[in-house]
Amino acid sequence: MKTNRRRFLGQSSAVLLGTMPSLVSRAVVADDRALTERDGKILVVIQMSGGNDGINTIVPYADEGYAKHRKKLRLPTDRLLKIDDSIGFHPSMRSAADLLEQGKLGIVQGVGYPNPSRSHDTSMAIWHSAQVGGEDMLRSHGWLGRTMDDAGMRSDDPDMILVGDESQPLAIQSRRSTAVTLSSLTDLQLRDYQDTSQDELTALAAGGDGNPRLAPSAHSKSSLAQFVDQTMQNAIATANVLERNNEGGTDAGAKYPSTRLGGRMQTISAMVKSGFQTPIFYAIQDGYDTHAAQLPSHSRLLREFSDAIKAFLDDVEASGLSDRVCVMGFSEFGRRVAENGSEGTDHGTAGPVFLAGSQVRSGLIGPTPNLTDLVDGDLQMGIDFRSVYREVAQTWLGGTWKSTEPPQPSPISLFDA
Repeated sequence: MKTNRRRFLGQSSAVLLGTMPSLVSRAVVADDRALTERDGKILVVIQMSGGNDGINTIVPYADEGYAKHRKKLRLPTDRLLKIDDSIGFHPSMRSAADLLEQGKLGIVQGVGYPNPSRSHDTSMAIWHSAQVGGEDMLRSHGWLGRTMDDAGMRSDDPDMILVGDESQPLAIQSRRSTAVTLSSLTDLQLRDYQDTSQDELTALAAGGDGNPRLAPSAHSKSSLAQFVDQTMQNAIATANVLERNNEGGTDAGAKYPSTRLGGRMQTISAMVKSGFQTPIFYAIQDGYDTHAAQLPSHSRLLREFSDAIKAFLDDVEASGLSDRVCVMGFSEFGRRVAENGSEGTDHGTAGPVFLAGSQVRSGLIGPTPNLTDLVDGDLQMGIDFRSVYREVAQTWLGGTWKSTEPPQPSPISLFDA
């Protein structure tokens, strides 16, 4: 389907006016860059918010502890998508199983951190900051923000883009790097400003709530109108770039699911294919806090997750960009091994991290958690999450890593040599 400029800017996705200048000032430059001239690596992070039940995601069906601890939540073995003779995907993850078969999916098992917290806020702050405990976590910038700070400015494009309407996560906050938000908005429509009054422009610039989102050099309404008008012209120019670079449409094999995450991954693909030099894109999929009636909601979430990643990778591969892109999926913690009395699971500890792309080391990575060797009813951590971050920051993004996590007994390798 051909990218529609009006829908992209008005209905599907729009950039908050406060971030537009830094995001769209490169429109003409992007139009002149051939796809083959862009070789920078791109990381797309999907935050699986709420605490994903890794045990029913990558299912250790041959572990005797699975049947022991999961009575109503135990998935039938004959419905699992087998990875090997003891582990299988959740039945809803057909797209993920296809990626594994194609050699494009790495599953890092048992990822966590020492002395785990079962608080959503605390655990997410730890994952975002890569600081485990203490005041450092509260004072720290995000691990991706620090990575971009150390890498230095790469282009006129933002260093990081959150695609969604959530608040920017700590992970992409930094001292020097730029992070902007591309939101799906119903109250911001790009219009023909020739017939728009000065008062309307001022109200639009203020976001309708009286809080200024724009910072023009002068304070007069005339200057503000000129600023908004130029911003909108730049946005339209950027949309033209997106349209020209996507006139062939999304690849027929890339069938994005009609879900919020699917739409966000399609938006990221459009930007990647249209010349954006942003190294990091971030999207959030929430809903994983499955304390009750877990089976139907978890099935839906995992299908959305795996289908969106598969469609995205198919799309960028059709554009010859697959070697540049890696997708990482993580959650703040896993769930308890034993189910609760509400046919759900409570907050746990370790869980799987997913890496997808043509350059990742495909297959199961790290030791499979043992469901009979538990600590206070929880899985033991097999791999410190900061070791995963180190590999992603250094090997994929080409940055530096200054965390002081203890080394893994056996160093992990997440990407093909």
